[in-house]
Amino acid sequence: MPATKSASPKDPAEDVLRGTVERITDEVVRSLDDAPDPRLRQVLSSLVSHLHALATEVALTQAEWEAGIAFLTATGQKSDDKRQEFILLSDVLGLSMVVDAVCENLPPGATESTVLGPFYVADSPERQYGESIAEQPSGEPTWVSGVVRDLDGRPIAGAELDVWQNAADRLYAVQNPDVPQNNLRGRFRARDDGSYGFVAVRPTDYTIPTDGPVGDLLRATARHPWRPAHLHLIVRAPGYRTVTTHVFDSESEHLASDAVFAVKPSLVRTFVQRDEDDPARPAGIVGPWTSVDNDLVLTPLD
Repeated sequence: MPATKSASPKDPAEDVLRGTVERITDEVVRSLDDAPDPRLRQVLSSLVSHLHALATEVALTQAEWEAGIAFLTATGQKSDDKRQEFILLSDVLGLSMVVDAVCENLPPGATESTVLGPFYVADSPERQYGESIAEQPSGEPTWVSGVVRDLDGRPIAGAELDVWQNAADRLYAVQNPDVPQNNLRGRFRARDDGSYGFVAVRPTDYTIPTDGPVGDLLRATARHPWRPAHLHLIVRAPGYRTVTTHVFDSESEHLASDAVFAVKPSLVRTFVQRDEDDPARPAGIVGPWTSVDNDLVLTPLD
């Protein structure tokens, strides 16, 4: 009979290491037992367990740990009131979209959500139906319109659309101190029939900021920084779940390789090219323009 292959002997040092790590992990988790908030206790306990397991699995070295601490420190130092490098980091690691998938489990027919992004600024100026969000020439004018409805098709009068986007130079206003800081931002209200409309500019593909730690990470992993062309919207209405979403341009080159993994097919729209003499041209638009239809469907809070 063939000889039976004996199992490899266990390394006693591995057993000691495993026992040490388990003891440390258990002690840290037990230290959280008296946390008055049960959800905080749950999240931190799981975080500790997973971090300790990661360090053990990859045999994290002291030098690598120090490099990680330096990276997170630099990420915080790069963040300010106009740029959130930690959100950018979450985006490029796909964490933002995992949280979106876990939290935004919306019913069929509802407008899907996606990432907020690092350049959102609260309290954009209120603007009227049909008004332009471009406070100076910023690209080819685009008429954006649609109807805000509930799941049963009923219009939601007074729904708020909080809109922001980049300009033809691929920058958001908060990235460019030479433009008005409310350029390409605005809040609109749906009319009694749920309809809304405003003038934006056709968005362009652009690169996420690469002059900070997140850019270093992308270069180290040979990843590109490009995002497909899109408009941002946050849609709010009393009695309905707020949705943070995008309108993606179907002609973008980067729909299949978004640096932050945020493209959902239901959010891709066709931007229709229009002539200056098109009878549907909204007032205030001069020269060639585009239009995009984008209906929105909100979910009741209950």
